[in-house]
Amino acid sequence: MAKILLIEDDVPFCKLVEKFLVKKSFEVVTAFSAAEARIILKTNEFDLVITDVRLPDFDGVLLMSEIKAIFPDVPVLLMTGYADVSTAVKAIKNGAADYISKPFNPEEVLLVIANALRQDENVQPTKTEKSPKKVKQPVEKSSSTFVKGISKASLKLAEYIQLVSPTTMSVLIIGESGTGKEVIAKSIHENSARKNTNFIAVDCGSIPKELAASEFFGHVKGSFTGAIQDKIGFFEAANNGTIFLDEIGNLSYENQIQLLRALQERKIKPVGSNKEIAVDIRIITATNEDLREAVKKGDFREDLYHRINEFSIHSPSLVERNEDLMLFADFFLEKANQELQKNVIGFSPEVLSIFQNYRWPGNLRELQNCIKRATLLTAGDFVEKEALPAEFFQSTDKLSDDFSLSENEKEAILEALSRTNNNKTEAAKLLKINRKTLYNKLKLYDIS
Repeated sequence: MAKILLIEDDVPFCKLVEKFLVKKSFEVVTAFSAAEARIILKTNEFDLVITDVRLPDFDGVLLMSEIKAIFPDVPVLLMTGYADVSTAVKAIKNGAADYISKPFNPEEVLLVIANALRQDENVQPTKTEKSPKKVKQPVEKSSSTFVKGISKASLKLAEYIQLVSPTTMSVLIIGESGTGKEVIAKSIHENSARKNTNFIAVDCGSIPKELAASEFFGHVKGSFTGAIQDKIGFFEAANNGTIFLDEIGNLSYENQIQLLRALQERKIKPVGSNKEIAVDIRIITATNEDLREAVKKGDFREDLYHRINEFSIHSPSLVERNEDLMLFADFFLEKANQELQKNVIGFSPEVLSIFQNYRWPGNLRELQNCIKRATLLTAGDFVEKEALPAEFFQSTDKLSDDFSLSENEKEAILEALSRTNNNKTEAAKLLKINRKTLYNKLKLYDIS
C-alpha cells in the first residue's frame, strides 16, 4: 500500500481527495500548511507527496524543492488551478514528478499517481513493486474522539489541553451545550499520567439531589429504603483516575457542600457508613452557564468554585471555529460510515455551502446528528441537500413568527425580548437556542 502525504489548505477539497485516495487503497496523511507538512515529514516516510502550489504560509513549488533536497527518491506532485499550470510545468523541470490540475478529475489523478510511482497504469496501487525500502511503522491513531482543528480557537484549545494535561490541576471547562466538553475532558485525561486509569463521567443534571450523596460516595446495605446491597460511588470508582462532573452548576447547595468536603479532605464516606475511604482523583468539571454570576447570586458556593477552577478552558462553539467545520464533518461522516456500514465519500458543493452558512445552534452535537441522518439517507457517493433536515432551509434573513438567529444577531435578540415582554425563557424558545446560550449572548452584547 503506497503512503501519500497530501498538503492542501482548502479543507473540504483536501478531505474529498483524501477520501477518494483511501477508497482506492492508498494510505493518506493530510497537512493543511507547509509548517504542518514539515513536522509530519520529520517522523514519517512516504512513497509520494502531493502539494498544492498555493499554500497559506509558503510557496508550494519552493516546498517541493525542500522536500526533494531531503528526500530525493520521493516523487512530488503539484496540484494547481488552470492559471498556475505554467508554473507547474516549470516546476517539473526542477524536480516535480508531474502535476494534477483542478477541478478534480479522478481518473487523471489515479493515472498521474500511478506514473509517479513508476507503475504500469493497469496495475492496482496495492500491487506496487518498488525498490526495497525501510519498513515503515503504521501511523498511530488516538482512541480519543478529539479532533484537532486549524482555527485560532481550536489551536488555543489544543495548546491549553497540552499545557494542563500533565499537571494535577482541577480544570473547569466552560462552553455552550454540544461543543464537546466531555471530549475535551477525556483528552486531558488521556494525555495525563493517569491515562491508564479510570475516567468516570457524571452528568450532574440527571442526579436527583436526594440521591447525589449515594451516587457520588456510595452507600452500605440498609442505609436507606431501597439500599438492598452495598454500592460503590463514582468517586471510589474513579480512584487513582479522573472524574468528570458535567453541568456542575445543576448541583443543589447541599450537594455542593458534600462535594467540597470530599475535594478538600480527599476522603469520602459512603452513606450509612462510619468508615472514611481515601481517594486520589483528578477532578474536571464543565458548565454551560456563568458560575461567577451564580456565585454572586448565592446559587453556587464561592469556595467550591475556586476549588474546581484552578485552570479554566473555553470550549468554543462551532461558529467560533468555522474553519474547522469540514474537519468535523469529515470526522463524523467517517464515524457514521462505520456505524451504518456505508461508504459515502463526501459532501456535494451545495451541501458544503449550506453547512458554511448555517448557524449550528446545537454545535457539534447537531452536526454529528445531521451527518449521521444524511449518511443513512444517502444512496450515492456524496451527501446531497435532499438528505438534510428541513431546518437547514428555513429563512434566517429576518425574524418572523418562526424565529431564528440571523446575521443581525443583536437586533434579533432585542426583538425577541420585546415580543416576550423581556421573558428570557420564551425569548430563547423563539430564537431556537437554550436559555443559557441566550444569557451568554446578552452578556456578549451588553443587553440588560
